[in-house]
Amino acid sequence: MVDSGKSERLKMVHLGAGSTCMESSTEKRKVVLPLPTLLSQALVAFTIEFDNEFEHRMPHRTTVAGAGPGKTSGPWLTSIVMWSNLMRLVPEEGITVAELRKRSRIVKLSLAGMERWGYIRVGIDPKDERTKPPEKDLVIWPTTKGRMAQQVWRPLTGAIEERWEERFGKDLVGRLKASLGSMLEQIDGGLPEYLPVVGFGLFTQALPDSERASIGRDKDPIHELRLPALLSKVLLEFTLQFERESAISLPVYANVLRVLADQGMPVREIARLSGVSKEGISMAVTFLKGRGFAVLAPDPQARRGQAVLLTPKGVLAKETHRRLLEAIEERWITRFGSALGELRMVLEKLVGDPASRSPLFAGLNLYPDSWRASIPMPETLPHYPMVLHRGGYPDGS
Repeated sequence: MVDSGKSERLKMVHLGAGSTCMESSTEKRKVVLPLPTLLSQALVAFTIEFDNEFEHRMPHRTTVAGAGPGKTSGPWLTSIVMWSNLMRLVPEEGITVAELRKRSRIVKLSLAGMERWGYIRVGIDPKDERTKPPEKDLVIWPTTKGRMAQQVWRPLTGAIEERWEERFGKDLVGRLKASLGSMLEQIDGGLPEYLPVVGFGLFTQALPDSERASIGRDKDPIHELRLPALLSKVLLEFTLQFERESAISLPVYANVLRVLADQGMPVREIARLSGVSKEGISMAVTFLKGRGFAVLAPDPQARRGQAVLLTPKGVLAKETHRRLLEAIEERWITRFGSALGELRMVLEKLVGDPASRSPLFAGLNLYPDSWRASIPMPETLPHYPMVLHRGGYPDGS
């Protein structure tokens, strides 16, 4: 635990791809993961377990299995992000786009996708006499399928939390929530319940600081937040600080740039080492290539396929962004003191030794008819969620 009253601070020393060594005069050296990785892997594991349960309980459609439970044509399957940041806030009587943006704290809502997938209907308020009102005045209503999904989604966060308490211990989960809540008490409000969907470059869009300050912490009842919201908000605060000072988003750095060897790496290996889908990897590599950080070349070790090679600019960026990650965590030690030390201690128990399979995999057992059961179990969890427009799945699937 970090004692904010002591003058000694933990020193972060690089040991390898994404790993650090934490040391002080009173501790032996030990390999640790960066704080955003610990937060991310806990959030990803919770999300996958939540999504698996929703898929199991909710009639749905996918490209893999067609119609889901009940063999009826339900809405297109999607992830917790669409519940937390959108459907959770859409009442049966409808809500305007402007009001939903205000309540969700999301800059760009995924309305087109959610309407196309069958969860919502967007239209003109019957009381509005204008023939073409601005988008902000349009009304969003849940469809019949959307209301069914809301009923399935609503109890799932609590149900998965109870599983975690049984699996990891009620005390440990309680300490995790308490430390996250303590840190959020020192963070301005205005953050969404879950990480927002990201676009090209995978940079996070968040409300301007002035809007966040106007919302204030008093409008964020921290004691009522569930675990995924607590994890998301603290992780998002770290992300925003990182991306204010970086040329590369935290998802791109943590999942792709971090693992790239200076001498090049086959694209297929990036997915294995990062735990991220090939679609997410493709988006990240396209960004790095377009900005001059990397180039693509034929894979010399295979008949087909490509390898990603870092340019001198990319090699420098990899080191620069690693140092930035460490610098922000060092600032957080000063900012949050013992709450950060407690958080790291608990997360390290949940995530486990980086050299072995994480205990978090214990909750990722799949229903045999789930879409994830049709693909190989990943070797690792992502070092940062890849929340893409494809449905918001945390590994970019």
